[in-house]
Amino acid sequence: MSVDVNVKQLYQQDYQNWLRHHVMLLKESRFNELDIENLIEELDSIAKRDERELRNRMIILLAHLLKWQYQPVMRGNSWLSSIIEQRVQIEQLLEDEPSLKNKVQDSVVKAYPKAVDIAVKETGIMAFPAQCPFTGGQLLDGDFYPDSKA
Repeated sequence: MSVDVNVKQLYQQDYQNWLRHHVMLLKESRFNELDIENLIEELDSIAKRDERELRNRMIILLAHLLKWQYQPVMRGNSWLSSIIEQRVQIEQLLEDEPSLKNKVQDSVVKAYPKAVDIAVKETGIMAFPAQCPFTGGQLLDGDFYPDSKA
């Protein structure tokens, strides 16, 4: 049986109702009525969104840790607050989505060049390492703050 045209229109016109309708269909095991094409697209989008959030939070965390390490005279509550906030948000994200723990290292690798770009623009320092100098464990450790490179 094909998906009702109205269900496909609902996806375009009222996304929230489309979601609720699909939850109901799944709960009632009415699989033949599912809008599979859009459902696949949405599930894939959710997975990418969570990975993107992890990567974006890593960018901010890494940029602030680099500035912390390479510009110790500029350390202040703003940087400290940002480091703490990103760690809390990453921890919460990993608790909510445990499978993302497998994506931490990949996220660091992808985030690091962007973090360096930010740190360079904000500090004018051009001497940041080509590879991330911090381990995943250090990044997530609330007690880790890198030593000064001065």
